[in-house]
Amino acid sequence: MSAADGITRPPESTAVRSGWSARDIPQSRAILAGMLLLAVLCAVFYKFIETQVIWAFDEPADWGHTLVVPFISGYFVYLRRAELAESPLKANWLGFPIILLGVASYIAATFGPSWFVLHHNARGLAMGMTLLGLALQICGWRVTKILLFPLAYWVVFGQSVSDRLLQLVTQRMQDWSAIGAWGMLSVFGIDVDRSGNVLSVYVNGDPRQLNVAEACSGMRMLVAFLALGVAIAYTGLARNWQRAILIIAGFPVALGVNVLRVFTLGVLSLWSTDFATGDFHSFIGLVWLVPALFFYLGILWFLSNIFVDSPTAVKATSVGTPDKAKGATRED
Repeated sequence: MSAADGITRPPESTAVRSGWSARDIPQSRAILAGMLLLAVLCAVFYKFIETQVIWAFDEPADWGHTLVVPFISGYFVYLRRAELAESPLKANWLGFPIILLGVASYIAATFGPSWFVLHHNARGLAMGMTLLGLALQICGWRVTKILLFPLAYWVVFGQSVSDRLLQLVTQRMQDWSAIGAWGMLSVFGIDVDRSGNVLSVYVNGDPRQLNVAEACSGMRMLVAFLALGVAIAYTGLARNWQRAILIIAGFPVALGVNVLRVFTLGVLSLWSTDFATGDFHSFIGLVWLVPALFFYLGILWFLSNIFVDSPTAVKATSVGTPDKAKGATRED
């Protein structure tokens, strides 16, 4: 029928032209499809997930934060739920070869030859690649760009870093932690000597050694603070330079907390060397994470309040701003 027949055709909607949006999917069907996809992913990548959970529970002071990272990534997605709901879903077949590459890499890293197997981190990267391919295949470019940061955040901070990668940077942090703890113990009048990364605390002339490597170099704690810093900077700060400062502040905070951690173990070794090993060693790390967190949040508060827009500037930016709801111009 045409306009001449007395019937006016409605304009073609944007959703029809560019794809269908997430709001077009019935909620029950979307939940069912999501649960089914999650079950398939857990089955395929079971070995990686199992290993990560075990490490997180075995070393909570170092890798316990990896259990929280997936929820933080999910919160990042939730913050942009309005954009996701309005974004058209249009399958992009470029995602299919990415899925195949991710699954193949995971299989090779798990069951491949010894020269290729890079163990845990290679499997985590392969899982992230597969998720990226799935997002692109099912949702298309526009939605994938929204999901890119949450996915990258999980890939970087949601897995334990293998010792072979940590060793590239831990030596320097071990030196700084040993020097800092030795200085604090000396200031408090404790008889202590340092030989490299080994501290010897003397009790009635009897040396009790504390290996800083065993007390953690601070690199693992640094990873946790960087994960926290990126999350807080992404959600709590508006300016890029504030975000950069907060993330960089994770380095001295992690190092300082680790110095205090080693110092505490050195003091406790005056009574027994058992305090510096085993479960109690991990417990000390968890204890020091609490004041470190509050100190880090203090840096966030300082950065968010160091510059406050003046009322004049706010008024200047508001004058002439179109009011989308009323189609008028503000004059306050």
